[in-house]
Amino acid sequence: MIEVAVSEARNRLAEVIDDTRRSGEPVSVTKRGRRVAVILSSEAFDQLVDRADELDDRRELEAARAEDDYVPWDEVKAALGLG
Repeated sequence: MIEVAVSEARNRLAEVIDDTRRSGEPVSVTKRGRRVAVILSSEAFDQLVDRADELDDRRELEAARAEDDYVPWDEVKAALGLG
C-alpha cells in the first residue's frame, strides 16, 4: 500500500485520487508516521461494503439457525404462493 503524509495528500489530493482510481491500489494517509485515513477507489469501497454486508447476513443466519429461529426457504415460498 502506498503511503502519503497528510500534508502531501492535501497538496496533491486530486492526483492521489486519480492514481488510486487508475491503479486500484489504496493509499494510506499518515500523520507523524501513523495511518490516519485510507483513500481507495469507489469501486473498492463498494466491494468492501458488499462483502461486509454479506458476512453480517451470514453471521445472522448462523445465529438464527443456532437458536432454531428461522423459517426454511421452502416454507417461505409456499406461504407466498411461489411453489
